[in-house]
Amino acid sequence: MIDPGPAPDLDTLVRLATTVQGRFRARGLTLATAESCTGGLVAHVITEVPGASGHFRGGVVAYADDVKGSALHVPAALVHSHGAVSAQVARAMAEGVRAAIGSDFAVAVTGVAGPDGGTPSKPVGLTYVAVAGPTGMEVRRQVWSGDRRANKLASARAALELLLEAVQRVGDA
Repeated sequence: MIDPGPAPDLDTLVRLATTVQGRFRARGLTLATAESCTGGLVAHVITEVPGASGHFRGGVVAYADDVKGSALHVPAALVHSHGAVSAQVARAMAEGVRAAIGSDFAVAVTGVAGPDGGTPSKPVGLTYVAVAGPTGMEVRRQVWSGDRRANKLASARAALELLLEAVQRVGDA
């Protein structure tokens, strides 16, 4: 996907998290997060909304690859063959945290926030967001063009937006 423009501010993310909460609570669904490059930002904005405990069960910040393995059960072979920043690892992170925490849905974010760490095949700003839930799995690839903070904010927005789409499918089913 192409960078959609300037990164949101925290207030915008909290408004999105408020909408997520409303939809999850209306359907009686629970949520967990697995984050790498966002460092807990998605969980932070979710818990900024009063009443978050009604749907948010918890999250894991798995920055190091070995923590992705030990806490989220992401196979080391998967990280080795595809890299920590990949659709495959994002998917495994979402599945792992959903199982570990026992939630209906889980969102995972892994990427290269910057300013360094990028390569020609995995540039700074490359991010994968995955949502696992009762309607299946969806993974999206994004490439942001901001600085570290902007990339983290944009990734958190993408995670919340994908959650909204996924929970809507539950209501449509």
